Amino acid sequence: MQRLNLTAMTSWITAAALQRPDDLASLVMERTGASRASALKALRRLVAMQWLQRSGSRQRPVYAPGLLRQVVKRYPLAGLSEDLPWSRDFAPNFALTPAVGRMLQHAFQELLNNAIDHSEGTAVTMSVRQTPTQVQLLVSDDGRGLFDRVRESFDIDDPMHAMLELSKGKLTSAPDRHTGRGLFFTSQLADVFDLHANGSAFQRRGWDGPGWRSGRPLPRQGTSIYLAIALDTRRTLDSVLDAWSCDGSGVAFDRTSVSLRLLAGSNIALDSRAQARRVVARLQQFRRAEVDFDGVHDIGHGFADELFRVFAQSHPGVQIVPTNMSGRVAALVNAVHAGTA
Repeated sequence: MQRLNLTAMTSWITAAALQRPDDLASLVMERTGASRASALKALRRLVAMQWLQRSGSRQRPVYAPGLLRQVVKRYPLAGLSEDLPWSRDFAPNFALTPAVGRMLQHAFQELLNNAIDHSEGTAVTMSVRQTPTQVQLLVSDDGRGLFDRVRESFDIDDPMHAMLELSKGKLTSAPDRHTGRGLFFTSQLADVFDLHANGSAFQRRGWDGPGWRSGRPLPRQGTSIYLAIALDTRRTLDSVLDAWSCDGSGVAFDRTSVSLRLLAGSNIALDSRAQARRVVARLQQFRRAEVDFDGVHDIGHGFADELFRVFAQSHPGVQIVPTNMSGRVAALVNAVHAGTA
């Protein structure tokens, strides 16, 4: 008896169960070339693994998607529109609350649009998986890689500095067609967000505030972004949009956060005015910028003066708000504000 690859089958069995619920064994035979006995055995195992549910009689079984669901599709990028894959191939196959479904749709279409407009690749793979506790999205293109694009467009060679700019939002290499909101808000929607490109990786965890950390990169060409959203989250698309608008309306994107962990390291102190200028670059586009000192225990006088006096005086319309300061950092920041540093 032929043994079917169940892992490979999970990429299409959800859609197949909805397409032919009362004739699923025949569909499996058509797709795999397996015998009926092998197809039925595979379906029994998928039921036991919770990829399928079975009802009906022994002679006439009826199948439906289980608690585990997945759809994986690969698309040529040329001429692709980001709305059709979601509405045609993905949305009908998942059981999500309206709020989670809306967030997933937003993330799916934003990340796919980025691959279409910016990757310069030939194809993209879209994968959505639903488990009993979360929904997961993986978007992988075969293009030039996100950080190579940033390097060319903005002359930023260091991926860490590139991520610092991307994390602020409003960074786009095509300002005539984009506003730089997509990656920022997509990352804020997720409980888990991982970005891999050009031999570098960065991750954000929703329970860890807005900050970013370095991660372990995937050895592959192009850009890969993975995110997960808890099915019981209280987060909504509107609440995320509202959080980054100073008036709470969600209309303007005039508030941001800068994670200093992307500049500081075990052997790198935040001591120079040049580092501070990287922190405040483009912040004049916002009305409020929170500077997150989480993980930074000490800074130099020049860094603090450039950030909290020089920039603040030249941009009075931008409110710089330090957060998560250690006692030493807070003392120096207060001294700068008081003019005694």
